[in-house]
Amino acid sequence: MKRPVIGIIGNQYLQNEEYPVHAGGKMNSEAIAGVAGCMPLLIPADPRLVSVHELMETCDGFLLTGGRPNVHPNEYGEDATEAHGEFDQARDAIVLPLVRACVEKGQPFLGICRGFQEVNVAMGGSLYPEIRDLPGRTNHRMPPDGTLEEKFELRHEVTFTSGGVFHGLMESDKVMTNTLHGQGIKRAGDKIEIDGHAPDGTPEATYVEGAAGFTLSVQWHPEWNAANDPVSRPLFTAFGQAAKDWADQKQPFDVKQLCA
Repeated sequence: MKRPVIGIIGNQYLQNEEYPVHAGGKMNSEAIAGVAGCMPLLIPADPRLVSVHELMETCDGFLLTGGRPNVHPNEYGEDATEAHGEFDQARDAIVLPLVRACVEKGQPFLGICRGFQEVNVAMGGSLYPEIRDLPGRTNHRMPPDGTLEEKFELRHEVTFTSGGVFHGLMESDKVMTNTLHGQGIKRAGDKIEIDGHAPDGTPEATYVEGAAGFTLSVQWHPEWNAANDPVSRPLFTAFGQAAKDWADQKQPFDVKQLCA
């Protein structure tokens, strides 16, 4: 049986500090293949190479991955500062219109970390450049030292809206997650439903209210240990089902069926 194709949005890097590559984390592909049950396809996120139309015709859904570069603040009407960090404007130019097109058509996507932020910006929202500098907020960044296991360890709770989409999906209103991000939602975009928060109030889980398809996004990194983690597994399983629904019938996945 042919598996649904998931376009994994890649990031641009310099390999060995000199060779430019488009790359995607291995654990993203493993989560898509092993948990979602789909075929991973790495996408070079650059409008000179691919178009939104081509991507939507080729793929059944999209994984909007994390990455070190941030969405350029010009995309939400602000000037860049040192606090905003690095950028990948080629990725912005593909992913932001791709999100809007998927919302309109009902084609599924799952946003992770930067992808979570991209969805908010695509829908007209804005971002804080460094949430740890805000009064009352904690440091959500990846620990600078330690093993991968230590960097991806579960570090804080996320509380979901009672009876909401994530509550129903996780069968719990509180879960433990990792945290490896510096930026966060400042102003929620149009129809962005914030469905989960960290203890300090930072938005951690969203979907697009009223959208025809699967639009779930999370600020943490569920691709880590996705096959075994009780929070990651249902997220990727539901995303895989949404992609199967789209591949089989071009029918959007109704996220309201997940509500508790």
